[in-house]
Amino acid sequence: MRTDDFDYPLPDELIAQAPAEPRDSCRLLVLHREDGSVEHRRFTDVLDYLEPGDLLVANRTRVMPARLVGRKRGTGGVCETLLLKRREDVDALGGVWECLVNPGKRLRQPGTVIEYRAGGLHAPESAPVVLTGEIVDFVEGSKGGRLVRFSPAGEKDDGSPRTLDEAIHAAGHVPLPPYITQYEGDPEKYQTVYAMSEEHSAAAPTAGLHFTPELIERIREKGVGWATVELEVGIDTFRLVTEDDPTQHVMHTERYHVPQEVVDAVHATKAAGHRVIAVGTTSVRSLESAWEESATPSEPPVAARRFEGAAGRGDIVARENAATNLYLMPGSDFHVVDAMITNFHVPRSTLMMLVSAFATRDQIMDAYHAAIEERYRFLSFGDAMLIE
Repeated sequence: MRTDDFDYPLPDELIAQAPAEPRDSCRLLVLHREDGSVEHRRFTDVLDYLEPGDLLVANRTRVMPARLVGRKRGTGGVCETLLLKRREDVDALGGVWECLVNPGKRLRQPGTVIEYRAGGLHAPESAPVVLTGEIVDFVEGSKGGRLVRFSPAGEKDDGSPRTLDEAIHAAGHVPLPPYITQYEGDPEKYQTVYAMSEEHSAAAPTAGLHFTPELIERIREKGVGWATVELEVGIDTFRLVTEDDPTQHVMHTERYHVPQEVVDAVHATKAAGHRVIAVGTTSVRSLESAWEESATPSEPPVAARRFEGAAGRGDIVARENAATNLYLMPGSDFHVVDAMITNFHVPRSTLMMLVSAFATRDQIMDAYHAAIEERYRFLSFGDAMLIE
């Protein structure tokens, strides 16, 4: 197996630069793993493939305004900071984040301070400084990675001090993927309609962007369950595999949460002989990360359906503020997920390997080539795929 096996020619004009409007009007390619056949539908037709008793599991994370553009104190040089991961000491008064800074060569010295103004990217010089960031250290093994200590600055209009969260919101912008270069619309279109209020992610769980409140209600009316997990999507989700041998790639770590009520819903769904359908690869990784080979199987056993053929026995267990670097590639076992809704992914990415593990590499490549021929829209704002 080589990384080249997961490459394909993606025409630039097929990279979607704006979301479908309405959200659920996008196209849907259905891939049947049993025989490799595909169907071309609309996303609202996903109802035709859901049965009463099935369970949809989505990632409810919200994208934070993680892109900060400021100026280096003393020189006035412009620099960009992307918030990646908060450290444990972050509170309302400040704290340290793992960040990606640009230009990295100018932001190497610990003690260097960056000032961020209200309005962020387009802020005039007269705008007040609302946030400062001090370079603390390098992030080991990360090009451009820095530990930055952030502190809110100044007061709000009512005279009260800003919290760190308020300062980040005043200065920051929701970051779009690097391949979306033309979108200037509503940033809420890059959030799912069911996202939680707290903001933890640097990127959206984009398979969920296709759902509307009305479609979710119709899904529930059909007797299909709806549950949510949380995985904090990091910017490394866009990183390509550069190693020739994909097994040598080091997978990034993300925080995730699978509540007990989701575990209970999975148990009930499996026991009744129905399917667990993940909305997006982040939901897949959350559910599969919550599987424990050594766990005592539930009664009735979770292995009621697809688990019969899985390697080893175990169970899905609740996780709270856990970490995962689960890397799913051809040869990996799927213990929980029976079907998935996903977007079309970047060539040579770990997500291409994940979907190729769930179906087969040949089935995925055939489906992608069919999508290109049919002029589907690709990547984060693009069309959807149901793999069942």
